[in-house]
Amino acid sequence: MKIPGMMMILGLTGLCAACAWSAQVDESPEAPDRPTNFVVILADDLGFSDVGCYGGEIETPNLDALAAGGLQFTQFYNTGRCWPTRAALMTGYYAQQVRRDKLPGVRSGGGGVRPNWARLLPEMLRPSGFRTYHSGKWHIDGQVLQNGFDRSYRLNDHDHFFDPRNHTEDDERLPPVELGTGFYTTSAIADHAIRCLQDHAAEHPDKPFFQFLAFTTPHFPLHALPEDIARYRDVYLRDWQKVRQERFARQEKSGLLDARLSDVERDVGPPYHFADAMQVLGPGEVNRPLPWKQLTAEQQRFQATKMAIHAAMVDRMDRDIGRVLQQLREMDAFDDTLILFLSDNGASAEIMVRGDGHDRAAAPGSAKSYLCLGPGWSTVANTPFRRHKTWVHEGGIATPMIAHWPHGITARGELRGTSGHVIDIVPTILDLAGVPPTTSLKGEPVPSAPGKSLVPAFAADVQIERDHLWWSHEGHRALRIGAWKLVAASGDEWELFDLSTDRAETRDLSAEQPERVKSMAGLWQARENEFLELVED
Repeated sequence: MKIPGMMMILGLTGLCAACAWSAQVDESPEAPDRPTNFVVILADDLGFSDVGCYGGEIETPNLDALAAGGLQFTQFYNTGRCWPTRAALMTGYYAQQVRRDKLPGVRSGGGGVRPNWARLLPEMLRPSGFRTYHSGKWHIDGQVLQNGFDRSYRLNDHDHFFDPRNHTEDDERLPPVELGTGFYTTSAIADHAIRCLQDHAAEHPDKPFFQFLAFTTPHFPLHALPEDIARYRDVYLRDWQKVRQERFARQEKSGLLDARLSDVERDVGPPYHFADAMQVLGPGEVNRPLPWKQLTAEQQRFQATKMAIHAAMVDRMDRDIGRVLQQLREMDAFDDTLILFLSDNGASAEIMVRGDGHDRAAAPGSAKSYLCLGPGWSTVANTPFRRHKTWVHEGGIATPMIAHWPHGITARGELRGTSGHVIDIVPTILDLAGVPPTTSLKGEPVPSAPGKSLVPAFAADVQIERDHLWWSHEGHRALRIGAWKLVAASGDEWELFDLSTDRAETRDLSAEQPERVKSMAGLWQARENEFLELVED
């Protein structure tokens, strides 16, 4: 039996000749005439500042090296939640357009089914000769191979990092993993991606590849290898606000952000209320980002341990990413591969107990424990922004985004203030692969996709022309036009921010500019109305 790994790499290989993309990206005559491959690595519930090159203290040398050898985007966005982000990333449409996030009166959301015209990226690439591979989390409707991938390891059990019970290889059910066998999903996902790449080099060396590496790290439950936890055990036994301030200071020093550190929102806790969770977890848990000095010694140790496990998970993911990068080097594909790294949403303030429950006597981070990061450390992970996963304030939707491609991107260690969104991944890859966007299927027109190619930003720090960016999730709403952002938490009034001077959303300008608020709110509603009218089939 093959037990695949659990890391999420999206590898994409372009079939266009170098002259087609070098004119847009790299004018160097040394760029070889070889096809471009693509690898998209997606983390799960990773905060904006959790990676070292984005201000974090967690050891992420492999991701930091990719940033140093390529680009860091400072204003890149996801949808604020896992399954809408995956739908948008793989189709090039907003999740509501393809019925994978909620619209009023329409069958949609996490259980929604994409219209027939909403194909996934592997299907678009297949006619041009791409081999496509998926490793890790799926969370998209339909089976993996039926949606264009050639190979897949799909992890459906998101509550067990050491002993998943529900997982498949090439859409065939695998036996449950026995506890104590040394299985850890993050490494197993990477293992599968490496095997796909090895087989590709041996069996399809003349074809480009698209590898989608989808980690469940560092999503709850907080499960990590003991040796990884040990490296961080006492690192966070200190005021979480000081850790946040240190991250912000590194962001400022690196030029990553020109922003004010937002205030901690003491009254904002988990987005969903599970009354029993606090009782099950015990007196060490707190569901608000309280001042550290107000916590008991037991609570301080409990919270510090949770963050140590979170850091250990991110650390291990980086190590496993390093193994995948080494495989690319060994098959002489590293320089010809565009690698994109990002997160599906911001860090999570959720507190819940699922799966097999939480055993207070078990070692924190082990299989019999069930811990979540919670709002205290999530506020740190999302430095310098407000709110968390599920909200569409910057803390919920801002993601690190690293682009590395030695033979296509001449910049080394540069920042890009280009505003972008996961809907831009598909058009970027199609652009570089020389694959035209789909305009019709079976003679019927396909709705125009809202995403834009990021290729111009690979060459220079430019803004890509677009009308706006749009968000909606769980009643939270936002619209960005240029540097202006209109945002409202569910049930709240609109807030207006000028992100060019206030990226952390600290000064609401809605009262000063009511006409701008009215205009942008009308555009937000018009966009939702447009999505409601889309043909389903």
